[in-house]
Amino acid sequence: MKPYRVLLYYIYSPIENPEQYREEHHLLCLQLNLLGRIIVAPEGLNGTVSGLTADCEAYMAALHADPRFAGIEFKVDEADGHAFQKLHVRVKPEIVHSDLPVDPLRQTGIHLEPEEFRRLKNDPDVVLVDMRSNYEHAVGKFKGAVTFDMENLRELPEHVHEIEHLKDKKVITYCTGGIKCEKASAYLLSQGFQNVYQLHGGIIKYGMEAGGEDFDGQCYVFDNRVTVPVNHVNPATVSTCYRCGTPTSRMINCASPVCNNHVTLCEACGDEHVGTCSDNCKNDPNLRPYDGSGYYGKQTQSYSPIQGYKSRQGQHTELALLKK
Repeated sequence: MKPYRVLLYYIYSPIENPEQYREEHHLLCLQLNLLGRIIVAPEGLNGTVSGLTADCEAYMAALHADPRFAGIEFKVDEADGHAFQKLHVRVKPEIVHSDLPVDPLRQTGIHLEPEEFRRLKNDPDVVLVDMRSNYEHAVGKFKGAVTFDMENLRELPEHVHEIEHLKDKKVITYCTGGIKCEKASAYLLSQGFQNVYQLHGGIIKYGMEAGGEDFDGQCYVFDNRVTVPVNHVNPATVSTCYRCGTPTSRMINCASPVCNNHVTLCEACGDEHVGTCSDNCKNDPNLRPYDGSGYYGKQTQSYSPIQGYKSRQGQHTELALLKK
């Protein structure tokens, strides 16, 4: 068993004072030595964090003890080390930026548990719709799923016409962890789709609980791992190397900081072209050192996780004092 855990979670539950709770939550993460990205919004909480097993267990217990977050479902994965380099706890208007005029607490698609989804996905009356960005589904998606050429969920209204002819079908939406589908499925209902479902817990939970059958390729994740395997039943590769066209599910960020494109690059091309997607990028004088991972965190001089924490009086607090 690996010593670290990666936790993926979200919950739509009103937070009355997001700024105050952000401070409390950041302090909790500091005390438990967690790293990751967490969004606090008036509508709820969304995060991915990593830490030692015991610290992650304490974190989950603390959130479940809060009546607002008692219903959080954590997707828990093992890791050899931290999946993040930094800790960011931020207040934003939404826990997933969509600008869609919907409220998942009032209306959303019918939730399907992984086993229910596995049984239904091949029904001829069912259509699967991927609600993720184009670079995400480029490296992995369900067999036969409809995908949109969109950069983010805000663009969904521009693409709904592409599935207008499927309104008489059972539409099952899916995404990485389920959070986008809460709003996406609600939006489809508002646009006249009658039978709208969503994969509860997303691709990650489906892989963990139902074996990931018929998910081709890898699942893009927003941490140092970049992609993770999902299908333990009938895995297949759907993407090819951006450079040479060889089948590969290995995704990187281009080593050129000006470019930073998400591309699939085989190991051989990664080594030969030092993690770049084009010769122009390879000649970038500010090329980042390629270590084979293809992940580059933003560089911040003298970074410390405490930098994002301020006391309610607005004064920076030393970590030593926080641990007293």
